[in-house]
Amino acid sequence: MPIIQQWELRAEFARRLSDLYGHEVPAYASMLEVANAVNKKVLTNQGVVGERLGSAARVTAERHGAIRVGTPDELAQVARIFGGMGMHPVGFYDLREASSSSVPVVSTAFRPIEAEELARNPFRVFTSMLVPSDRRFFSADLQQRLDNFLGRRRLFEPELLVLADRAETYGGLDEKDSETFLRLATSAFELSPAAVDRAWYRELEQVSSVAADIGGVTSTHINHLTPRVLDIDSLYEQMQRRGIEMIETIQGPPRWNGPDLLLRQTSFRALAEPRVFRESDGTVVKGSLRVRFGEVEARGIAATPRGRGVYDRLTGDIEQAVREAAVHGPVTASDRTTIAAALWNKNVPATEYVLALDDLAYFTFTPTDRRADGSVPSASLSGMIAQGWLRPDPIVYEDFLPKSAAGIFQSNLTSEGRRDLTQTSTDQINADWMAGVLGRTVHDPYELYSEIRRASLTAAAEHLGLAWPIEPTPSTTPQESNR
Repeated sequence: MPIIQQWELRAEFARRLSDLYGHEVPAYASMLEVANAVNKKVLTNQGVVGERLGSAARVTAERHGAIRVGTPDELAQVARIFGGMGMHPVGFYDLREASSSSVPVVSTAFRPIEAEELARNPFRVFTSMLVPSDRRFFSADLQQRLDNFLGRRRLFEPELLVLADRAETYGGLDEKDSETFLRLATSAFELSPAAVDRAWYRELEQVSSVAADIGGVTSTHINHLTPRVLDIDSLYEQMQRRGIEMIETIQGPPRWNGPDLLLRQTSFRALAEPRVFRESDGTVVKGSLRVRFGEVEARGIAATPRGRGVYDRLTGDIEQAVREAAVHGPVTASDRTTIAAALWNKNVPATEYVLALDDLAYFTFTPTDRRADGSVPSASLSGMIAQGWLRPDPIVYEDFLPKSAAGIFQSNLTSEGRRDLTQTSTDQINADWMAGVLGRTVHDPYELYSEIRRASLTAAAEHLGLAWPIEPTPSTTPQESNR
């Protein structure tokens, strides 16, 4: 009997989840329609250049999902399910520190990590876990009651977990087990029709809408499913013209005169969805909740730590410039975009060539054959790029920006929630803690990109017959690299 490989399970799960979410949230189907139209137009106008950050087939199929769980045990079970699909935890994100609103969660993203697997299907799931022990958000009494509530629920069927472990061990499943695995995995993230305890949900909602969405119900669900678009500004405008309310801004880098970098995200606002509530007297009534929204993303080139430093510095500079402008009157979203673009155009290299030369972004490198002219390659990567020995090709950013993720969450909250700033977090929840909970490595995104780059440089050195390794060494400091 043929084996359904892990990447095929991943691709089919993404497809089924997309169908499910489109049925549950019709505005998501509208977003897919607009995204596909925008992508088709970009690819028609730009041709092969439009596929520089991913083939048309990859971009069309690409999704990232978002889910929320309540306990370390639930998070570990999620890791097993996605492990069966060839997805690994990458990155640690503390959204408690990234938002001005109350977002008491830490997160990681499950995704493929090898270049070949990413090319086959790059499905990612941004997974957040509630932190009830954080006294800035939860009192000791509320934590105890929340822990008890979460400890009584079961999110995933035992058969699903057994099949996930089998798929991870053997690299896939037979056809019969694959169908069972996919059916159980998809249904696990379907919105439950079970009645919600209104009083309990409201108590948690006073702390955080996110806390209520995680700990106020007996199940989990897909919180949003995100397609990839090649022109997010065009999509944003078209969605508004369709009468779909979008959040105020596009999160992440601004639209500017250089290549796409890192990640830009936006969404339509959370919609009121019908839910059933149980009142304190035991009666069951119809109502609605606003917790799920439609996110869309535009992915750019992965930044090196050096490039990320430039991004973080500019993010602070933009905030400072906005505050200074606000002294003279209200600053609109359009004003903010103009300020951000001006700072980026002034401080960031506007070509892939200089981004590669200055080690600000990750690229793979293809050797060109110049030996016929008798020249000798430089001993440095920057020299070999400048001399034309190596052609840089961008590596797509596969991960997330904490402030952007928190910004999307914050824009779709029903309230600011509350947190006690007189309290401090004393927990040791970090990437090492999460690795212990999951029983598997939480990969560092920079190391993954560096390994892809390193493999291409090793192959290039062999092709060119070099006796020395090619090492990335920047030609300037970031502050000097505006050209």
